[in-house]
Amino acid sequence: MSTDRLAASGSTADTRRIWVVDDDRSVRFVLATALRDAGYTVDGFDSAAAALHALGARGAPDLLFTDVRMPGDDGLVLLDKLKATHPQLPVIVMSAYTDVASTAGAFRGGAHEFLSKPFDLDDAVALAARTLPDAEEAAEAAQESDAAPTPQLIGDTPAMRALFRAIGRLAQAPLSVLITGETGTGKELVAHALHHESPRSRKPFVALNTAAIPSELLESELFGHEAGAFTGAQKRHIGRFEQADGGTLFLDEIGDMPLPLQTRLLRVLAEGEFFRVGGRELIRVDVRVIAATHQDLDSLVAEGRFRADLLHRLNVVRLQLPPLRERRADVPQLAENFLAMATRKLDIAPKRFSNAALDLLQAHDWPGNVRELENVCWRLAALAPADVINTTDLQGALSHAPLAGGRGEWDHALGEWARRRLLEGAESLHAEARERLDRTLLQVALELTHGRRAEAAARLGVGRNTVTRKLGPGRKRG
Repeated sequence: MSTDRLAASGSTADTRRIWVVDDDRSVRFVLATALRDAGYTVDGFDSAAAALHALGARGAPDLLFTDVRMPGDDGLVLLDKLKATHPQLPVIVMSAYTDVASTAGAFRGGAHEFLSKPFDLDDAVALAARTLPDAEEAAEAAQESDAAPTPQLIGDTPAMRALFRAIGRLAQAPLSVLITGETGTGKELVAHALHHESPRSRKPFVALNTAAIPSELLESELFGHEAGAFTGAQKRHIGRFEQADGGTLFLDEIGDMPLPLQTRLLRVLAEGEFFRVGGRELIRVDVRVIAATHQDLDSLVAEGRFRADLLHRLNVVRLQLPPLRERRADVPQLAENFLAMATRKLDIAPKRFSNAALDLLQAHDWPGNVRELENVCWRLAALAPADVINTTDLQGALSHAPLAGGRGEWDHALGEWARRRLLEGAESLHAEARERLDRTLLQVALELTHGRRAEAAARLGVGRNTVTRKLGPGRKRG
């Protein structure tokens, strides 16, 4: 059992105590040193067992940092034990594995904050300073759950890390959530994650795409109907709200819901009760509603096509999902995951992407977002002839916008695009146009040079560093 004692010295020393629990001695040392330099008294421990032993001997500190993955009890087990005996102790969980299961597990366990490794020491010290004044308001003890992880949500970019942390927090709160983002960004996956990491995880998750149901049938799908309620209603039908009782109802493409149904939905959200179509029995349900849309609901409200009061009910918390083109660094990991999944489902030999192919995938704009990338990977798994997928295999799999035939036609297309974006209220349009132009030129050059960055840069008349910067850091060649 290892214990490191580091104490502040001098008359300005802070009497508040911070513990750092991590089996990596170097992490313990640098974090404890930074906290000591900030004036705190710091103890370091190499295991949960060592920290718990000290807890009994010395009493609780004012703040505790803990790693997740350690020999013996991991950081989340330590968190549970601490919260059982010291519910007011603020705990900051650290981990290099920033996924939904880790972050949700931490916040479900009562963690004050989740710190992704590697982290900036100044940020960690600032987080300690922000946390300590609020020690008496630390999160309440967690509810246990064996919720299944959602490995489909993949990403390590700052935008995705922020999303994972938000899911971890929101999963425990009984609030309505509005998920917005372009088509194909994974809105239903986020809804699944919010449900599976919540106290409702043992109850049903029911999804309904409101745009896929004819308007005349949507009311019955949502609220059910009694036998004889309308022509063809030969028996009672239980609607999605009743099916989801105690659990979560996910309403996708909520912006397409007809106005009369919006009124009925508003009452259910406000009162938790409704009548089936043609029924007289008042049905009461306990349902958490998560809605999603790719549309601008504020604009629909201004146009009179969506109720403002319903938007306020749904929009208690809003999660905006980034398009794939704004998190290109996640493309290689996503592509390799989808390809592996496809080969397993098709029961064929594993395949992999060449580094040049991954570069080309990363350069693509992905107008269909993650869904388009997944479909491409399935086509490649089925049709690529060799075990290694190269740039030649990608040429027929990636979709491209049609190229204008002449300069005047190209200028006209550009002008129409600019007009549309400006009418939509776009700002910084020049920067957006430059970025899209650079990306298109880079993508075509990589195709023609079969993914060779240096040659693509030479053909475009730019430095190789420019290509690398636009693609992001290169992968290790093996």
